[in-house]
Amino acid sequence: MILALAGRRIDDPNSDDCKFPSTEAPRIAHEVRALFLENAVTVLVSSAACGADLIALSEAGELGIRRRIILPYGREEFRQKSVMDRPGNWGAIYDRILDEIGAKGDLVVLDESGQADPYSATNRRIISEALDLGAQTEQAVSAAVIWDGVERNDFDYTADFRDEAHRRGLRLFNLFTLGGNSK
Repeated sequence: MILALAGRRIDDPNSDDCKFPSTEAPRIAHEVRALFLENAVTVLVSSAACGADLIALSEAGELGIRRRIILPYGREEFRQKSVMDRPGNWGAIYDRILDEIGAKGDLVVLDESGQADPYSATNRRIISEALDLGAQTEQAVSAAVIWDGVERNDFDYTADFRDEAHRRGLRLFNLFTLGGNSK
């Protein structure tokens, strides 16, 4: 199975809005690994932000699953905006994974830096890449979201990804960052 994935970033410690506390990262890693194994995932397509993306990419790497990363803009700009702005060792994990993926030719960098909504464009490209890979290899394509299950009041990119996966008819897996039952 080809899996398109998106999800929450680790919470900002200066925010009162709890979506993905860092204490839940080990549990999510375990659930992601189980999802991969139970569904015979052969390719993971995602971005590489701190939290859900990097956890899934790390687990996939340990299992020998092919990984394809879609970034909305350059590697260093993305690192600053979506990786290094949260606590933890995410920078080292990001650098290691992007070096591995880049060497294999599975790093796609979009030119969305000047666009009004680069993250929605990235969501659509993740799903499109997964569908293209599924068609090429004649494998089923599904999507997974790693989140708290509650849409934000402002625009929610994880919900946007979920909605796009639904529009495209993909089977959807939910992994919940606040200790709920994943399905």
